[in-house]
Amino acid sequence: MRLIVLTALLPLALAACSNQGLRDLRTNTGGPDEFMIQPVKPLEAPDSYNSLPAPTPGQANLADRSAISEGIAAFGGQQEPLAGTIPAADAGLVQHASRFGVDGNIRADLAEADAAFRKRKARFTQFRIVPVDRYNQAYRRQALDQAAEAQRWRRAGARTPSAPPAE
Repeated sequence: MRLIVLTALLPLALAACSNQGLRDLRTNTGGPDEFMIQPVKPLEAPDSYNSLPAPTPGQANLADRSAISEGIAAFGGQQEPLAGTIPAADAGLVQHASRFGVDGNIRADLAEADAAFRKRKARFTQFRIVPVDRYNQAYRRQALDQAAEAQRWRRAGARTPSAPPAE
């Protein structure tokens, strides 16, 4: 009887020892990574081949897309070459967004704070009998209930045109 119980509990004990973090987003397939493929603009014949810039190996070319400049254009900004300066048309927006100060190290600070938060949340959850998605458990208190939030804004009189109609 002890042997049967030991045989049944041993795989469960070994499975509980694995710690994949909050979410294991790695892939174990040997196939290509579709996120590494960047779409390019359609090829076009130039008006004059003499007006083309000199080739720069390893640098961007005319068929490459720029996510930053496309994002600027999508939000109504001026599509100018990025030279590190803020266009005059966008100066008011930048001034308003930075009115409480700008932290140049914000990404590193947030990554450090999030790592500490996840470490605190994972103190007593290292041993599990079955695999559990810990991400939703760890961040549950920080998630918004979208239906309740939309209802709250509607009751306050705000227009919510992109939200589904109230039921």
